[in-house]
Amino acid sequence: MTSPVEAVSVAAGPVEAVGQALDFTEDFTQELPCEDGIPLENLWHRLQINLLDDCVHQLWRGRTDFYAGGNMFVYYSLQQVQRQDYKGPDFFVVKDVDGSYVRPCWVAWREGGRLPDVIVELLSPSTRSVDLGAKKALYERVFRTREYFCYGPDPTQGGEPELLGWVLGRDGYEALVADERGWLWSRVFGAWVGEWEGEYHGARSRWLRLYDAEGRLIPTAAEAAQAEAARAQAEAERARAEAEAERRRAEAAEARAAALEAELARVQALLSSQPEKPSQP
Repeated sequence: MTSPVEAVSVAAGPVEAVGQALDFTEDFTQELPCEDGIPLENLWHRLQINLLDDCVHQLWRGRTDFYAGGNMFVYYSLQQVQRQDYKGPDFFVVKDVDGSYVRPCWVAWREGGRLPDVIVELLSPSTRSVDLGAKKALYERVFRTREYFCYGPDPTQGGEPELLGWVLGRDGYEALVADERGWLWSRVFGAWVGEWEGEYHGARSRWLRLYDAEGRLIPTAAEAAQAEAARAQAEAERARAEAEAERRRAEAAEARAAALEAELARVQALLSSQPEKPSQP
């Protein structure tokens, strides 16, 4: 989410320890707030979150063993609830969970202690220091999030976005090194994370997207549908062209057969019109 967090205590224990020490009842979970009423900073911010969600679902289409969430609270400890520190990442992905249903918020102790495997924060002048400071420390030391990416600021507001990324190592986060295209490799996604310039939902801008190992852009659902429609149209046109060619071949064959029949009839008529030669004595 875009609002700055209050001081984050990275000394909070892992969620498994919290679950062992406390009895989190269903009623307690249902009372947790899932919204703070603070809107996203702008249209680009909202669309970028939707675009990432769209691309991840296309990358892993047909799978239900992951959950992707955006602009939603992530609950990980009782201390967090007591501080009323109701914050969450702009975008996150949790693997190896049941992703077949929607959650209003992510409550780790209801998910077997699972916390995000990948987090993306969208940088802005008002959140940059927190995203690269307190939040990064929280994701590194408490969440133990395997990969953390930051992208921004909003290019539609005149910003020059940058892409930063870290992977969790033995001693904490290690900076990912971009390739010559400026892309970062994600082992969690098995894909490249990189910038793309184009139009999404009517807004032309620079966006953060995913590319496969060969560098091909992972399409959105709409792009995939358009590509499939174009492929089907091309296939239909090819079939029509083949049918037309076959029709012309058939017509040509019929014309040749008719010409041969006419020639045969002409020769037969010519032969029958010839007078019979008298027989030799």
